[in-house]
Amino acid sequence: MKKLLLVCSLAMLAHCSFAQNDSPTPKKKKTISKDELTGRAADHFLLQLGYNGWASKPDSLKTKGFTRTFNFYLLFDFPFKTDPRFSVAIGAGVGSDHMFFDKTTIDLRKTPISFASDTINKYKKYKLTTGYLEAPVELRFSSNPVEPGKSFKLALGVKVGTMVDAHTKAKLETDASGYGGYVTKLKDKRNFNGTRLAATVRVGYGVFSLFGTYQVNKFIREGFGPDVKPYSIGLTISGL
Repeated sequence: MKKLLLVCSLAMLAHCSFAQNDSPTPKKKKTISKDELTGRAADHFLLQLGYNGWASKPDSLKTKGFTRTFNFYLLFDFPFKTDPRFSVAIGAGVGSDHMFFDKTTIDLRKTPISFASDTINKYKKYKLTTGYLEAPVELRFSSNPVEPGKSFKLALGVKVGTMVDAHTKAKLETDASGYGGYVTKLKDKRNFNGTRLAATVRVGYGVFSLFGTYQVNKFIREGFGPDVKPYSIGLTISGL
């Protein structure tokens, strides 16, 4: 009986030994070399077109139509050495917002800014345009940094801008005197905060992504008008 147990024990030890030798060698995680990242399309330019809105807008402000935003940025991308799927991008560009109003006249020269109901003048179009020079910063993730055109992408960031333009533009059908068919413009930045700070997010695949922004500081200066918070959502085309 003892001999039988000894034989069985030796057989089991031999089986375990062979099983350990036959186990597959774990694969090493593929590292991405610096040469593979050189010259890749790293979203160096961003072209954005979307819808622009005002959060916390009072009911007395009547907007209409496709209120839109347009942005263009050039950025430099710096991958993390420890994990090139992550990177930081910084750059500069321009942004503009176009808000369209219904039966409203805006006087930028008054302090506080005047948004007056207007049922006398008939407008084909009435809009407020603001323009900025901006510096965006993004923390990025790319599932395939070697081939960004075949990669899921996510970016969180902020952008800081300085206002370079604020004006209204009205196309009149008829005014209070019965005249029409002309355009009026009024340009004045006095009522607006000269600095814009906005949080940003992008998510998409390849060269296309959806973006969102939200201004965290005041758009109109304290006490100079309603405390509205501009935001935007839309489509980004990126590349190069």
